[in-house]
Amino acid sequence: MKRTKTKKHQTVNEKTLIVAVDIGKTVHYGYFRGPQGHDIKPFPFRNTWGHFKDFWDKIVRYKTENKLEDIIIGFESTGSYAEPLTHYLTQKPVQLVQINPMHTKRIKELTDNSPNKTDRKDPRVIADVIALGHALTVVIPEGSAAELRRIIQARERAINIRTIMINQLHHMIYLTFPEFTQVIKNIKTKSALYLLKNYPTPESIVSLGLKSLSLLLKKVSRGKMQRKRAVRLFEAAQHSVGIHEGRQGMLLEIEHLVSDIENKNLFINQLEEKLTYHLGRIPYSQSMLSVKGVGPVTTAGLIGEVGDFGKFKTVSEIMKLAGFNLYEVSSGKHSGQCHISKRGRSMMRKLLFFAAIGTVRSNGIMHKKYHDMLDRGMPRVKALVAIARKLLCILFALARDNMVYCDNYNKVHKVALAA
Repeated sequence: MKRTKTKKHQTVNEKTLIVAVDIGKTVHYGYFRGPQGHDIKPFPFRNTWGHFKDFWDKIVRYKTENKLEDIIIGFESTGSYAEPLTHYLTQKPVQLVQINPMHTKRIKELTDNSPNKTDRKDPRVIADVIALGHALTVVIPEGSAAELRRIIQARERAINIRTIMINQLHHMIYLTFPEFTQVIKNIKTKSALYLLKNYPTPESIVSLGLKSLSLLLKKVSRGKMQRKRAVRLFEAAQHSVGIHEGRQGMLLEIEHLVSDIENKNLFINQLEEKLTYHLGRIPYSQSMLSVKGVGPVTTAGLIGEVGDFGKFKTVSEIMKLAGFNLYEVSSGKHSGQCHISKRGRSMMRKLLFFAAIGTVRSNGIMHKKYHDMLDRGMPRVKALVAIARKLLCILFALARDNMVYCDNYNKVHKVALAA
């Protein structure tokens, strides 16, 4: 396994004030530690502007009284609960760092040789991790990058909700008109949703007549569904085994589900329009989009999750942020297998994995590399993860250098040098 180590620099010295915060939904716990271990007891403060101001005033007062110069504020990576405080502190002259919750979980027993975990103990443990130099950089997205993060998160939630509603719709159709999905397999299409909205029962399909149904299908599908499909649907409706008892309630639910799915589709389209707009405002986005198989959603999601590619110096830092860094468990004569840590942003891994699937297809930039891995006996999923890691390296290099992807770059470059 290739071992890469990110360069660490000493951030804590005799003039540094360490401020640790245990983040909660409504109440946070703060803790100060100065040089030579001088500290104050953890204290609570609420998630309001007034309490934030009191918290900052207390930091400034402690710094002045102890004649300190630098302030480092650290907290656990706790998702959205930390964001109001984080955005408040970005306007102050401090260095923000975050702590991997796994580190606090492992180190907490060093404090008092006890597995005890409380809101008052956690800030001390966070301060210990910062003092050891194992804090992680905080990159807060700004401007269009921040918008892209929110848009991608909203899109992901909307797609998940839409999937749940489509599954519910499948269940209702199976009860009222089970043959429908045998003729029109994809009920997410506009044609299927139109029929379910206006003609949800077998009787309503039969009442249309074969000729009218054929013309209707051809119109709503823009010519994709011809008379043959209409005949199959009409015959299925004539001999449907759909149940009749309790049908009114089921039809009402079908109408409601179809309406909600259409609204979700409209919302997702609006999000993707905003996504395209903000993606155009990121200077290096076109460099990332130049890779065949990497689309706007993948690019926008990566920029939103990373915040700013320009603030990372090495690709190993990006790998750790995504949880794509490798580890093995070896001891003595036993040599362990390599795995990805998965201690990072799951959305980045998801986006890169699906992008990897696109790049290994026929004529894809990673097609040959992927099949070389399979020929060596590597499992398909493991090979796709390896491709996703390589793809992240390429995207980082393109964003860093603001260059357009060139297939077979080494060969082309050698020819250019020879000329």
